[in-house]
Amino acid sequence: MDRAAYLTHLRRESDAFRRCLDGDLTAPVEHCGDWTLHDLADHLGRGNIWTLAAVVEHRGDYESIPAPREPAELARWFEKGAEILLRALDTDPSADAWTFFPPHTVGFWQRRRALETLVHRWDAEHALGVPGPLDPELVADGIAEVFDTMAPRQIDRGRARSPEAALRFVATDTGGSWTYGPGTPVATLAGPAEHLFLLLWGRLPRDATVFTWDGDRAAGERILDGPLTP
Repeated sequence: MDRAAYLTHLRRESDAFRRCLDGDLTAPVEHCGDWTLHDLADHLGRGNIWTLAAVVEHRGDYESIPAPREPAELARWFEKGAEILLRALDTDPSADAWTFFPPHTVGFWQRRRALETLVHRWDAEHALGVPGPLDPELVADGIAEVFDTMAPRQIDRGRARSPEAALRFVATDTGGSWTYGPGTPVATLAGPAEHLFLLLWGRLPRDATVFTWDGDRAAGERILDGPLTP
């Protein structure tokens, strides 16, 4: 996916998240511990500002102040941060930037922020009872990112062990497929791409009825145990 596509997705997902801030900011966010929608906005908005420092100042230690509590001010704060980040990311993907995992480029953040915002837009809408669909192109890239970035980082940080075998994932709606782990897959997990993405990010249980298993399910589940994502 190129720069323009990532930025288009990021703007669309940011705008959708912003609209959620007109809802109940005290709504609990099911898959984010004890967070409310306000807490989620604080996390995503401060993450935008942190990423701006990573791109512009080449640093990963920036700490911003907490998000405003007043609803209208919170919405303006989020909008401003998202817009500034979009402008900063609208540059050569190969340009240098601080990142927490290779490649150390602006392109890393173009991808990462689009996907981070996608997940949390779904979280916000889910908290309000109105989860919308996820873009198939972005979802496919998000599944790939779990395997090429997130899972390896989990291993590097000592949060997970390297898989001893391989698990294959098949999207029943798009035909996409991904393999994680070494050797011939011991099992295949199949389901709609959107649901595979949400599963990998801990938003859906692996025994949800949309999924089917083939092969050694027990071995496949051990690979999923990872954890593959933070």
